[in-house]
Amino acid sequence: MSTTATPRSTTTVTGRPDGAIDPRSPQLAAALTAVVLVAVLLLPSPVNVVLLAVQAALFAVGAVRGVQATPHAWLFRTLVRPRLAPPTEWEAPEPPRFAQAVGLAFALVGLVALLAGATVLGQVAVGLALVAALLNALFAFCLGCEVYLLVRRFIATA
Repeated sequence: MSTTATPRSTTTVTGRPDGAIDPRSPQLAAALTAVVLVAVLLLPSPVNVVLLAVQAALFAVGAVRGVQATPHAWLFRTLVRPRLAPPTEWEAPEPPRFAQAVGLAFALVGLVALLAGATVLGQVAVGLALVAALLNALFAFCLGCEVYLLVRRFIATA
């Protein structure tokens, strides 16, 4: 069970709300993302730049089309989820989608910085994205999702 504070429904698998996602899917995506970002930090240029560009494209798919449309989600649906017990709760897709947009922003900053020769800035941007991915992968804490909820609360009270 995930511990994030993202909006969820407590219905069973048969009562899955429209558009809701299994919260374990973004957690798998975060683990795979963390592996890619570690490789970006460890590998030399231009390999790290290519990997970061690929990761930015994956973030873009998740931000634009939704996390359900990513290759990570397909991998989860096809290979992982059939081997797991049904989820006890479902997650709204908007917070993870926002988190993908935040990841995209950090990946783009890192990519532009690496291409411009600002290696330290690029590594810091990638490192921050890596921390967020590891929080989700290891502790089921989606930092971008939490920011999404804070922004929604702020807008609602403004």
